[in-house]
Amino acid sequence: MLYDFSKRAIDVLGSAASLILLSPLLLMVGILIRLDSPGPIIYSHKRVGKDGREFPLYKFRSMVQNADAILWSDPKLLEEYKKNSFKLKNDPRITRIGRFIRKYSIDEIPQFYNILRGDMSIVGPRPYLAKELVDQQKTYPYTKELIKNLLLVKPGVTGYWQVSGRSEINFDERIKMDVAYVRRRSLIYDFEIMLKTIPAIIKGKGAG
Repeated sequence: MLYDFSKRAIDVLGSAASLILLSPLLLMVGILIRLDSPGPIIYSHKRVGKDGREFPLYKFRSMVQNADAILWSDPKLLEEYKKNSFKLKNDPRITRIGRFIRKYSIDEIPQFYNILRGDMSIVGPRPYLAKELVDQQKTYPYTKELIKNLLLVKPGVTGYWQVSGRSEINFDERIKMDVAYVRRRSLIYDFEIMLKTIPAIIKGKGAG
């Protein structure tokens, strides 16, 4: 399919060029993370990709070490996390530099490596946690069929949801937006989303 071939070519060239051009920023952010708090510079955790296959998603570490253990050992924090569609509005685990890089999506830059590996595309639905998909389907049963459509394509670094409010949007609405992208996807639509990504990042709207 011409679309798939062209999209992959754009993904490889775009992500390789981005990693090269942004290498000074990557180095600076890495140093700041190391100086700000103990722990690794890059953090990875499993996300669900195309056809339901899990892959390690890479990010600059924006939280303290053992952030997952802290969350699951704190009943109050865990309750808020599940109630707010797997988000914490004022997450106490986020570091000082982490708050800045998350606001402007700098923490997502290592995902260009995921694109080179073939796990992700530049544009696509944001990858979900497996547990998130399971738990939220219990709350929103009608999303089960929508999720099947969602998993027909590779997840993306940016997408329709990311440029339309991000963490301000509930899970069920996010699924609808992601599936709307899957059904409409084209190279022209991908470029439209890329263009909208820059002002969304500058505003830092909905980042979390």
